[in-house]
Order: sequence, then structure tokens, then C-alpha cells
Amino acid sequence: MPIPKAELHLHIEGTLEPELAFALAARNGVELPYADTEELRKAYLFEDLQTFLNLYYELMAVLRTERDFEDLANAYLARAAAQGVRHAEIFFDPQAHIARGVDMGTVVEGLWRALGSSETNHGISTRLILCFLRDESADSALETLAAAKPYLDRITGIGLDSAEVGHPPVKFREVYEAAAALGLRRVAHAGEEGPPAYITEALDVLGVERVDHGLRCMEDAELVARLVRDRIPLTLCPLSNVRLRAVDVLAEHPLPAMLDAGLLCTVNSDDPAYFGGYAGDNFDAVREALGLTEERLRELARNSFVASFLEDDEERRAGYLAEVEAYVF
Repeated sequence: MPIPKAELHLHIEGTLEPELAFALAARNGVELPYADTEELRKAYLFEDLQTFLNLYYELMAVLRTERDFEDLANAYLARAAAQGVRHAEIFFDPQAHIARGVDMGTVVEGLWRALGSSETNHGISTRLILCFLRDESADSALETLAAAKPYLDRITGIGLDSAEVGHPPVKFREVYEAAAALGLRRVAHAGEEGPPAYITEALDVLGVERVDHGLRCMEDAELVARLVRDRIPLTLCPLSNVRLRAVDVLAEHPLPAMLDAGLLCTVNSDDPAYFGGYAGDNFDAVREALGLTEERLRELARNSFVASFLEDDEERRAGYLAEVEAYVF
């Protein structure tokens, strides 16, 4: 069994494997512009973030009903459990669904049909994080938060994703302030394609408690020192970084340097159906490509639980951390 870990950077829509995409398309009468799963899988090769996003949004058309979202989440949870995931904090993109006529309730209720029983069925505790699309308007984000209010008993936090360049965090100041007032936890993608200044802005303006990606912090020594001092977690996604050309080859990934600098790094899968691997696959890949020791891997696993939003269940967190310490490679 792989080392126990938490997954903190996972877009549920990004777990849509070609086989499930075709199955849901057939169920819902949606015609995909691909002959078969093999042809679709070949489309999962990207030049950059935008070419990925184009396919990502195109395939969402197959997700229509609560059952579709339940099946999507259960498929992810089964794969994650097999790769050692014990706790998952799962992103979803309601604006992308609302825009095509699928309402917030369908998405949340459908996901919750899987997440509500995830401990019993998969041995995984879960949290749900609503992400705003940063290439949509700030007003749209506020409308989305308002639409989510009936479901806040199932939503732990908010995030910010999609195309980063040209959409600085400050654009979403108002919705993050509103979310904080509702008691929601706050994260945001920053410093993947965008500059280190976006990370600083996400901390100062949005009040984020965790930075998704954060790769480019290494270009700013003062920012690194701040992240280390304040113990701000970074949710890195190594295989995603290579697929989206943020890093040329995995052997050049800055993860070892980031750990050496004292940063609280975690390893996650991002959009695993598209980027070539789930959480355990990412651990295996960095171990091999970067020559990480067993103790480094244990540190990454430990960090994942430390960085988790488990403040409401410290006993559970302690149990997970004990599993990490007891793990024998």
C-alpha cells in the first residue's frame, strides 16, 4: 500500500477519464467530437494551460445530472484510495456548469452523494472547495457565492482557478471578503503561470491560508522567507507542471530546492485524468525523477495532513499523522 497522504489540489472535473466521458455522453445523449476513447486520449496532450482548459470545458458537457457527478466523484475516490489517499479536499467549478444550464444544487447534491459516504465506501474523509473561475467577472463570482449559500454546510472553503495570466487576485477581493465573513476557508491558484507578485497579492488581498501551485515563489527570496516564516502551505502538482510546460522536464522541478528552503510543500495531482497520474503516481514520479529519499517522501505526506483543513477534527489529523510515521517503505 502506498504511503498515506492527503490530496489538497484536485479538480473533480479533471478526473474525467475518457471511458467515463463516453459512458456519460451515451447516457445523456451528448455527441463527443472524437471517434473513441483512444482518439480522445490523444487529445490529452497540451501546449499550455489554455489548450488544456479548452478540452477541459468541452468535455464537461457530459456532466448533466446528480448521478453523473456522483459517478465522477466515486470514480476518483476509488482511484485515490488505491494510491494511499486518506483525506481529499476537492475543488469544483460551479460557474462552468451553471453556464450550460446545470444548477448549483445538481452539482453539490450529486458530489455529496459520493462524498457523504466516502469514509464508509472508500476510507477517505473529504472536504469540498468551491472555486471561482478567474477569467469570469468578479460579479459572477459574487453571484456564484450567493447561489452556494444553501449548501454551505457541505462547502468548507473557496478557491480561485482557471487562466491565471491577466487575472490578478485583487480582482476577487470582494468575494473573498464575503466568503471570510461566512466562515469559509480560503485558497487560490497563484504563481503557476502568473508572477510571484500574484502569490503576495493572494496572501495580502485575499487572505488565503494556502497557495495552490506557488511554484514561482522561488523567484522572490523575500516571498520565500515569508512563506516559510508563516508556514503557508503550497499545493504543488509536479506532473501537471510538466504537462502544462511550467517545467520542461520533471528532473528540473524545483521541489527539492523548495523543501530545502523550508517551504511547506505538498504533492498533488491537479487534473489527473489529463496530466498522466493521480496522487500516488505523482509521489512515485518525483521519487524517481528527483531522487527523493524515503524521509523526504514521509515529509511530503506529513505536510499534506498538516496543511489540510482538519481544524474541526484534530483527532483525525493526529491519526493520519500517526499512520504516516508508522509507514514502512
